[in-house]
Amino acid sequence: MNVAIIHYWLVNMRGGEKVLEELLALFPEADVYTHVYDREAVSPTINAHRVYTSFVQRLPFAKRLYQKYMPLMPGALLKFDLQGYDLVISSEAGPAKGVVANPDAWHLCYCHSPARYLWDLYHEYGRRASWVSRVFMRLLTPSLRVWDVTSANLVDRFAANSTYVAKRIKRYYNRDAAIVYPPADIDSFLAIERRPGDFYLFFGQLVGYKRADLAIAACIKAGKKLVVAGGGARKRDVARWTKTGLVTFTGRVSDDRLKELYAQAKALLFPGVEDFGLIPVEANAAGCPVIAYRKGGVLDTVKEHVTGMFFDEQTADALAAAIDRFETMRGQFADRAAFTRHVKQFSKEAFRSRIAALVAERQRV
Repeated sequence: MNVAIIHYWLVNMRGGEKVLEELLALFPEADVYTHVYDREAVSPTINAHRVYTSFVQRLPFAKRLYQKYMPLMPGALLKFDLQGYDLVISSEAGPAKGVVANPDAWHLCYCHSPARYLWDLYHEYGRRASWVSRVFMRLLTPSLRVWDVTSANLVDRFAANSTYVAKRIKRYYNRDAAIVYPPADIDSFLAIERRPGDFYLFFGQLVGYKRADLAIAACIKAGKKLVVAGGGARKRDVARWTKTGLVTFTGRVSDDRLKELYAQAKALLFPGVEDFGLIPVEANAAGCPVIAYRKGGVLDTVKEHVTGMFFDEQTADALAAAIDRFETMRGQFADRAAFTRHVKQFSKEAFRSRIAALVAERQRV
């Protein structure tokens, strides 16, 4: 097959780009189409392929201001000539699925998430935006929503990275989606030797929706030590929380240091809501239990009473109570083999196998 893979933009190496790498491993002759491409910011694996860009690439400061040009991207997609391809795979969390393939081609959309700024997080984005951005949001969002729903009709098969995302695909596009978990590099974590210490761990970029504030408040309430690893903390917050003697901020950490933290933490605290959430998978692969808010992708990635536990209200009191419960049942999470069996379903090999099975559906249509 001649294969084209559409990725929204290539300006860094995050979860979506790791998915792209595995798609390219599965289809090594594939071409890549994207809006903006920064060769210096992506991996040699991606750079080894032919990468075609839209006219957005030529706009001023596109590699830095690409998100500002999002209203132009639906039109830019239409200019991609995909008539020579048998299989089109769109990697979708921004505008990617709106390409037009030839009538005999098969279009698989791997959806990381329907555009949250258009749908369920529209009001939250608006609260954080400048007044100028809010004006443009009010003007452009209705037409972008129409385009987003209409372009879903160009897709033959949807795949979602979690049950949580599949429900949103059903809600916004009225389409069913197969569940294909994104690829996690679990092998490097499986080899970690657990030696739990006396602290809990919060790991991630310190942005609002990840709710580091809940983890901090809950540990102070429960009288437990917490290590907060990740960039983005404000100096005044660090000074305020470290005065308690219970909270330590490390800032950004290396991969090796992160593995040490997974090995030594009593448990990872995950109080936010994410579409999938790679961090709980990594922690579980390292044998580290997860205490998570019962919503989002963690309902797929954490196996209750085997690799972690949940709390039901997104409050510091509820998380503190969960920490207290965890302290009384820590021995229940000592079976490392159970952790390993659970995380195997999130491996790179499992991802490629599920994508290959979906593509095989094309042969039966």
